[in-house]
Amino acid sequence: MGPKHNSSGNRTRSTLSIFVVISLCCFFYLLGAWQKSGFGKGDKIAFQVTKQKDCNVFAELNSDLNFETHHNVVEIVEPSEPKAKEFKPCHVKYADYTPCQEQDRAMKFPRENMIYRERHCPPEEEKLHCLIPAREGYMTPFPWPKGRDYVHYGNVPYKSLTVEKAVQNWVQFQGNVFKFPGGGTMFPQGADAYIDELASVIPIADGSVRTALDTGCGVASWGAYLLKRNVLAMSFAPRDNHEAQVQFALERGVPAVIGVLGSIRLPYPARAFDMAQCSRCLIPWTANDGMYLKEVDRVLRPGGYWILSGPPINWKTYYKTWKRSKEDVQAEQKQIEALAESLCWEKKYEKGDMAIWKKKVNTKSCRRKSVDVCQTEDTDDVWYKKMDTCVTPSPDVTNANEVAVGELKFPARLYAVPPRIANGLVVGVTTKSYQEDNKLWKKHVNVYKRINRLIGTTRYRNVMDMNACLGGFAAALESRKLWVMNVVPTIAKNTLGVIYERGLIGIYHDWCEGFSTYPRSYDLIHASGVFSLYKNE
Repeated sequence: MGPKHNSSGNRTRSTLSIFVVISLCCFFYLLGAWQKSGFGKGDKIAFQVTKQKDCNVFAELNSDLNFETHHNVVEIVEPSEPKAKEFKPCHVKYADYTPCQEQDRAMKFPRENMIYRERHCPPEEEKLHCLIPAREGYMTPFPWPKGRDYVHYGNVPYKSLTVEKAVQNWVQFQGNVFKFPGGGTMFPQGADAYIDELASVIPIADGSVRTALDTGCGVASWGAYLLKRNVLAMSFAPRDNHEAQVQFALERGVPAVIGVLGSIRLPYPARAFDMAQCSRCLIPWTANDGMYLKEVDRVLRPGGYWILSGPPINWKTYYKTWKRSKEDVQAEQKQIEALAESLCWEKKYEKGDMAIWKKKVNTKSCRRKSVDVCQTEDTDDVWYKKMDTCVTPSPDVTNANEVAVGELKFPARLYAVPPRIANGLVVGVTTKSYQEDNKLWKKHVNVYKRINRLIGTTRYRNVMDMNACLGGFAAALESRKLWVMNVVPTIAKNTLGVIYERGLIGIYHDWCEGFSTYPRSYDLIHASGVFSLYKNE
């Protein structure tokens, strides 16, 4: 007979085994219940799919499944599904292809009024049906804010500006990167110092100025340095022999498009910008009866500011350097002064190379001479519309002190009811529907961020919304880490004015044509409802 303590040990081990088995059963039961609840990571994708309202999702998932019984004598042959069209890579020579601003096509058009630098899109038979390749050696751009000052050479391999603008501190080449010191033709000591001088006159710090326009932007250092002051600048420059100006701007993470003041209206609504500037942009402001300055007036809100730095300001000092006569440049400045006065712009500042004007807050406060006021009913109907020499009227007011577009300050204006909606100027949009739209997009963006945790980080800097509507997507994403190009399709309801009143930026566009940008410009593209808009096109 064995010792008694052996049987006691067996009973202990047996009890322990039973306890372990029961514990494991309970654990797996609870795990299963947790997964079924929809909170388990393993079910996250399935949980999202079950919420889809579009039945086509499931049709696509099941398209390869055959539910026929397998014991039939006669095999049923299902009609074959058409194969998806495969697009092959384009030739490497198209790495920087910009369909509507290509140099070869541009040279076929008149030079008058910069027509050849405007959009000229290829006809259907000349459109490419291949995928633009990335350059060999292309690298992910530096995250913001480092990206403001550095760009990989392999992404934009053009050195001409480092030579042409060497003394102006536009851009320097160091090793395998370009460095942007923040200089410009009219601010070789840096954009910060230049903006500080502007801020001594213009209330940039208090949120009064949120949206800005840079005409002839170069590499957009003005816009780049305004960003840290919470000002969004829309910069544009033509695709000309200064290679890659706009491409550099976008690589840096700064809002920019290829564009020019020519014969066609700018693709922005009336009263869009709080501030506009020309820093030696060489635009002939007095030509064509002041047509270009009147176009700036159209997109400048009442109470907004216009800055002119460069010729003909400070002509007494530089007229010999510019190789122009004293009489010529003096007459040009006088013409600009007279044009500004006729537009109800009041000169606030002139020192050195810079002058600043402020647009009157309404027409009642302005006793201007007789001008030709535009008679068009829709001042925002601008897509491929010819620029005119008439003056765009401002909204009516009840007294001389009322700001014609309301008191707009950021960040409060981001969610405040925009004046165009409050005044019933957007058909089908009410204060209630606007507020509901904001709630909906906050909810959608929260879901986006749960699915893609990179949204809202410095990985996605340049963001585009292809069908921006009221700007709810961009408002919900608002952050110093990113900016959103809000595109309002020309086929959709015209809401771009609302977007600007919210302190956001955007542009009109027809998605049947190429966008005015370089390849690889954007880190994230949002496309809600775009295909529905164009399904019959």
